[in-house]
Amino acid sequence: MFEAIDGYCERLGPEYWAEPLNALSNLAFLIAALVMWLRVRRDPKPLTVALAGILAVIGVGSYLFHTHAQRWAATADVLPILAFILTYLYAANRHYWHLRFWPAVGATALFIPYAAVFVPLFALIPGLGSSAGYAPVPLLIALYAAGLRRRDPQVARGLAIGAGLLVLSLTARTLDGPLCTGFPAGTHWIWHILNAVMLGWMIDVLRRKLAMPDRTADAGTGNRGELR
Repeated sequence: MFEAIDGYCERLGPEYWAEPLNALSNLAFLIAALVMWLRVRRDPKPLTVALAGILAVIGVGSYLFHTHAQRWAATADVLPILAFILTYLYAANRHYWHLRFWPAVGATALFIPYAAVFVPLFALIPGLGSSAGYAPVPLLIALYAAGLRRRDPQVARGLAIGAGLLVLSLTARTLDGPLCTGFPAGTHWIWHILNAVMLGWMIDVLRRKLAMPDRTADAGTGNRGELR
């Protein structure tokens, strides 16, 4: 639980501030969460409010990891990210694909076997390293974007942009080690900034979708009171 982790270029020792850029760049998550909170509170929906809150927790968890750099802090870093992914997937299944509550929950649960299959496959790519754990996510977003291209072009474009932003941020994360010799600060902090922008963007795609009349989902389903 308290085992030290030294996985990033910037860290040269066990000190609290051994990763100043990696630690302080987590402010980007808090800023993105604040911006989205100010937007979603105009017409608050439980899902967008929850996602903005999780985004802030991601920043806190990542800050703890890049300062304490221990196993427990790694858990604090990863769990909020997983919570964001699953919450957003439920929202996408419910409001982009117009599934009812339990089918949306079931489709969301499929992320677990999906990741179990694709993470090992991405791990086979030379140089991808620990970023393989995140690589199935932009692929899944791109698949949703492709599937929604005719059904909801505006959401599909938003998701495609989100997938592109995540690919860029994952590139920065992946290059942290290979560029370390010539760039001692590393590039992991760039991952934080780009990822914060990407997550904020994804919340805004959902916010704009929920702000639109959604007669397809509500007509005849009796689901007006469900989590939205």
